Parts: sequence; structure tokens; C-alpha cells
Amino acid sequence: MSNKKTGINQKDILTLAAILLCGAAIIAADQFSKYLIVKNFTLGQSKPFLRGLIEFSYIHNRGGAWGVFSGKTYILLPLTLLIMGICVFLLFRFFRESKLLLWAMVLVLSGGVGNMIDRVFRNGNVVDFLHFEFFPSFPVFNVADCAIVVGAGLLILYFLLDFFAAKKEKTEQQDENA
Repeated sequence: MSNKKTGINQKDILTLAAILLCGAAIIAADQFSKYLIVKNFTLGQSKPFLRGLIEFSYIHNRGGAWGVFSGKTYILLPLTLLIMGICVFLLFRFFRESKLLLWAMVLVLSGGVGNMIDRVFRNGNVVDFLHFEFFPSFPVFNVADCAIVVGAGLLILYFLLDFFAAKKEKTEQQDENA
């Protein structure tokens, strides 16, 4: 059944429901894992999780990825809101056209919301706790960061696939015209 006025059909409603559920699950997993760390660790404390692979290491990150803009919440909040606004626009603009783009935006948006909650309700601090033991110089991160990175990777994949599809189409058109 399609509503001609809005153009929304049952498949669209199911897709949007799946997006909302997935996004809510990511945000909930992020916030619950941070809650558990804050309640069970002292700031700076580390414990092995999968020995030699991953440890829990509770820190506060006052910056963005890799601590960039550390302590500059006044830059990070509006920047995050801008990126989230772009994600919402792309999500609703292209949700029928590309499932890959759709899920990329859901992941980036959900991760952004998870870290935004921390910035707003933890005095500018984002709780980070996952650390690769085998890669000591890699920054400590959280579930929201994982969602953002996977979403960004899917976004890059989307643009690469689109680029190569356009290139192939152009080559085929040139072959037809020759």
C-alpha cells in the first residue's frame, strides 16, 4: 500500500523501522558498555580482556578521533551536529536508492549520537575503554567509534563502487559510439 501524498510505502516503513532499531541498538550498546566501565573501573585502570589482543583501559577523551581538538568541545559539538545533520539528510534523501549508503549513514549517525551524549552529559569527556594490546600506540576507543569507522568505511566503499560503475558506463557508451 502506498500513500500517494508522501510516497511512503510499506517497504519504506519497514526499512525506516530497521534503521531506527539498529541505530537505537548501537547507541544503547555504546552507552551501556560505557556505563559498565565507569561503574567497574577507576579512571586510568586497565585489565586484559582477550590477552594479547584487547584490553579494557578506561580513559576520558576530551577531543575527537586521536584526541584532535582536545578540550575544544565548543568546536566538536557543532561539528558533530553538522555531520549528523548531513547524515540525516543523506539517509532520508537516498534511503531508497542505496542500502550501502543507508547503512553507512546509520552507523556514522549512531556513533555520533553515542559520543555526543558523552560530550553533553560528561562535561566534554567521551568514555573510551577498548585498546589493542598488540598495537600499543593505537588510541583507546569505544563502541560508538567502531560504528563511525565501519560506517565511514562503507561510505568510502559506496563512493568507490559508484565511481567504478560510472567509469564502466562511460567506457561502454564510448564503445557503442565508436
